[in-house]
Amino acid sequence: MAGGFSVSASASASSGTEFEAKITPIVIISCIMAATGGLMFGYDVGISGGVTSMDDFLREFFPTVLKKKHEDKESNYCKYDNQGLQLFTSSLYLAGLTATFFASYTTRRLGRRLTMLIAGVFFIVGVIFNGAAQNLTMLIIGRILLGCGVGFANQAVPLFLSEIAPTRIRGGLNILFQLNVTIGILFANLVNYGTAKIHPWGWRLSLSLAGIPAGLLTLGALFVVDTPNSLIERGRLEDGKAVLKKIRGTDNVEPEFNEIVAASRVAQEVKHPFRNLLQRRNRPQLVIAVLLQIFQQFAGINAIMFYAPVLFNTLGFQSDASLYSAVITGAVNLLATLVSVYSVDRVGRRMLLLEAGVQMFLSQVAIAVVLGIKVTDRSDNLGHGWAIMVVVMVCIYVSSFAWSWGPLAWLIPSETFPLETRSAGQSITVCVNLLFTFVIAQAFLSMLCHLKYAIFAFFSAWVVVMSLFVLFFLPETKNVPIEEMTAERVWKQHWFWQRFMDGDNHHIVNSAGKINTV
Repeated sequence: MAGGFSVSASASASSGTEFEAKITPIVIISCIMAATGGLMFGYDVGISGGVTSMDDFLREFFPTVLKKKHEDKESNYCKYDNQGLQLFTSSLYLAGLTATFFASYTTRRLGRRLTMLIAGVFFIVGVIFNGAAQNLTMLIIGRILLGCGVGFANQAVPLFLSEIAPTRIRGGLNILFQLNVTIGILFANLVNYGTAKIHPWGWRLSLSLAGIPAGLLTLGALFVVDTPNSLIERGRLEDGKAVLKKIRGTDNVEPEFNEIVAASRVAQEVKHPFRNLLQRRNRPQLVIAVLLQIFQQFAGINAIMFYAPVLFNTLGFQSDASLYSAVITGAVNLLATLVSVYSVDRVGRRMLLLEAGVQMFLSQVAIAVVLGIKVTDRSDNLGHGWAIMVVVMVCIYVSSFAWSWGPLAWLIPSETFPLETRSAGQSITVCVNLLFTFVIAQAFLSMLCHLKYAIFAFFSAWVVVMSLFVLFFLPETKNVPIEEMTAERVWKQHWFWQRFMDGDNHHIVNSAGKINTV
C-alpha cells in the first residue's frame, strides 16, 4: 500500500480476527510531532533546577537564598531551603493539576488534536512571561501558564499516541512522549551549562528558549490528524474511517473500525465518565493508574531531575561541576529511555519495572551510605573519587528509572482504560501525577535539610513497596489490542483483580462490531 513501510503490525482480536496495520510514515510523523509535548514538559522540569542555582537569578528574585548559599555557617543540606524558591518550581505542577480537569473536557468534546493546540498556546504565553519577568509575580504567572500547558499536553498526548499506534508497536511509540521528556531535560541542562556563564541575564535566555519546544508542539498540533477513536467518539464516522485507512496504510480496516465504533457506542451510553470510573468493574484500572503515579514520584526521580544542579552543589561540587554533572545525568536519562522504546513491546511492562526496582534500590542505598559517611553539616569535601562515585550511582538510578517507571507509569494507564472512561481515566492519572509532583517539588529542599542523606533511604524504601505492587498486582498488557483490554483478556486472568469482575455486567465487543453484555 502506498505510503507504508514494508513492516506491518497485526493485532489479533479475541475472535481471531487480524487487524491489518502497516507502520506508515504518517503514524511515525504524527507521533513524533505529538510527542513534542513531552519535550516542553522535560525542558520545564530540567530548566528550573539550573536557573535556581544561578547567582544572577537568586540576586534578582531570592536574595536571602543567595546570602545563605555563600554563608559558611549554614548547613550544607539547608542552603536552598526556601518555600518561595520551591514555589517557583512547584507552581507549574499545581497549575497543571487544575488545568487537567478542563483538559479532560476538551479531550473528549473537542478531540486530542485541539487539546494539544491549546497546550501549545499556554506554553508560548508562559514562556513570554518568564523570559520577560521583572518581579516574582510575573515569574510565578509564567510558571502557572506553563503548568496549564503541561496539564493539557499530558492529558492529550499519551491518549493520542496510544490510539494512533498499531498494537504491536504501541508501547514503543507511546514512550516517544517520555523520550521527548528526557530530551527536554538534557537540552535544559546543556542550556543552563552555557547560560550560567552569561551575566547578568543568562537565566532569562534559559527560560526564553522554552519557546522552541512550545513552538514545535503548536506547529505539530496544527498539522497532525485527530485519532480515529476521537473522531468516531464525536460522531464523525466517515472521517474516522478515512483517517484509519490513512494511518493504517490499508483499505482493509473494517474489523478495527467496527470495534472502535462499538466501543464508542458503549462510551456514548456513559453520561458521567468520572462516576463510571468508580464502578466496581473499573476499580482495577483506576487503582493501578493512581498508584503508578504516586509510586513514580516517590521513587525520587523528580527530586533529582528538578534540583540536580542544586543537589550536586549541596554535595560540594562547584557551580560548573554541578551543572556538568546534571548534563551527564540528563544524557543517561535520554539513552536509557531509548532502551525502553526498544524493549517494552518485546520483554513486556512487568519485567522492565521489576528489574529497575532492584537497580534503583541498590543505587539509592549506596548514595545514602556515601553521603552519610562523607557529607556532614559543615564538611562537604567529598573528594574526587567519592564525587565520581555519587554521580555514577545517580546515573545508575536515573537509567533504571528511565527505562521503567518514567515511561511505563504513563503508558499503562493510557492503554488499560476502556474508551468510555479513557479520557476521565487519563485526567485522573495526570491529576494524581501532578499533585504528587507538586508535593515532592515543594517539599524536597526542606526534606533534604531535615533528613539529610537519609532522604535517599526514604526513596529507596518506596522503591521496595512499588516493586512488590508490580510483582503481585500488575497484569501484563504487552501485545493486547487497546480496544480489547476487557475483563476477559486481562482482568479475569489475574489472581486478584478477577474478583472485581464477578457478577458485574460488562460489555464485550465482538469482531462484527456487536456489543454482547455478559
